[in-house]
Amino acid sequence: MSAPLPSEKAMVPFVSVENMMRLVHHVGIETMLFELTDVIENDFRRWETFDKTPRVASHSHDGVIELMPTSDGTTYSFKYVNGHPKNMAEGLQTVTALGLLAHVSTGYPVLLTEMTLLTALRTAATSAMAARHLAPHGARTMAIIGNGAQAEFQALAMKAVCGIKNVRLFDIDPRATAKASRNLEGSGLAITACKTAEAAIEGAEIVTTCTADKQYNTILTDNMIGAGIHINAIGGDCPGKTELHKDILLRSDTFVEYPPQTRIEGEIQQMDADFPVTELWKVVTGEEPGRKDHRQITLFDSVGFAIEDFSALCYVRNRIAGTDFFQDLDIVADPDDPRDLFGMLQRAR
Repeated sequence: MSAPLPSEKAMVPFVSVENMMRLVHHVGIETMLFELTDVIENDFRRWETFDKTPRVASHSHDGVIELMPTSDGTTYSFKYVNGHPKNMAEGLQTVTALGLLAHVSTGYPVLLTEMTLLTALRTAATSAMAARHLAPHGARTMAIIGNGAQAEFQALAMKAVCGIKNVRLFDIDPRATAKASRNLEGSGLAITACKTAEAAIEGAEIVTTCTADKQYNTILTDNMIGAGIHINAIGGDCPGKTELHKDILLRSDTFVEYPPQTRIEGEIQQMDADFPVTELWKVVTGEEPGRKDHRQITLFDSVGFAIEDFSALCYVRNRIAGTDFFQDLDIVADPDDPRDLFGMLQRAR
């Protein structure tokens, strides 16, 4: 006897890497970054409706593997993500990820997708959302220190959302800077490749640090940061990894996603447990001020949080509706009689 066809309700849409790339180009990279920014910001406005927990991390000498779960009471999401800086030397991605959405009411998954590309997009969109509230008004020049896999996404998000026109690049590996410069040709951005971090931040109103090494680093020293700058620190994302000298934090107003996680993984892990921070969602909702004057130094100490992944997964689920940018997977056993799982197995002979 042939196996019965799986019931339609048990099929789960799956977005492969190929289909994610098709979706991005169908929507347009900058359009997608702009739309993702708005979706993430809308979810930040309802921050208090979400379950929140620091990500569940398994650390090793080589890197970290993490699970990032959350739920708004109706939809549940999680992301599996790793961070292995040594991978690059072996021709592998430093970060890979996949994600899932499920109905809270039944526990059934409703979307499975790659999230290596999607994480890069949502990280850049979150940076742009923060800059929209914290960067100097009319900022047009940004510096990107660390020109790896995240750099181009960051530049294009700041262009699409904040109106950035000039990007100054630096990486300790000139090949990374050359790669980023080449990829941003034709983007409408004026690109300057710099030989030092100090040169890169000259004239920049927004400074983004996105380095990969899993260690305490001083990418920016205190004397490099002048009044009025917005710092977007996205590279520090695990215990024992930082990018900024602590004296910068003492002169800055620091904004974070979820303090219990950021105090473990972010730049503020260098500071005392009572070091003052402002949760970004409170700025988005107007409960707390963001940028207050032109001389203020603002720091978005970003480590990535599960609600941002939730937003991105929901965005993709809505965007693939009515398209062929996914395939259905039979990954949930769903017998006609929910008590007869064994019978379903036997009938498949």
